[in-house]
Amino acid sequence: MSNWLEHSGQIEVNAPMDLVWDLWSDLGQMTRWMKWIDSVKISEDNPDISLWKLRSGTFEFTWKTRIIKVVTHQIIQCESVDGLPNRATVRFYDRKNSSIIKLTIAYAIPGVLGKIMDNLILGRIVESTLQADLERFKKYALQVKS
Repeated sequence: MSNWLEHSGQIEVNAPMDLVWDLWSDLGQMTRWMKWIDSVKISEDNPDISLWKLRSGTFEFTWKTRIIKVVTHQIIQCESVDGLPNRATVRFYDRKNSSIIKLTIAYAIPGVLGKIMDNLILGRIVESTLQADLERFKKYALQVKS
């Protein structure tokens, strides 16, 4: 039996929603700002399916993801269909001169061990990495904007 753990991060980017959306929704570019994402390969047969690889130190996980919901300039939601059980939701909030991005990820870890690890250190590591990823995205978006 697995426990689902969930973590979120949020950032405001001084860039218009069109730009922020275009950059984030290009999943193949995730490796530019997501530290643990080693690769994202979009399926040629179905652009809603992608193969992801996460690498951190000695850990490596792969999974296949399906986009399950897209509302332009508002939300991208996906979930794994094979490999590492996980799901992610990215919400976008247009503030006219800036954009807010809220990223929430959830992943399954077996049993009680996962909950203990999350409470001790794993949760803090994941959340600090998510926030650093969002900071890297902000920097990237501002570079593209200039």
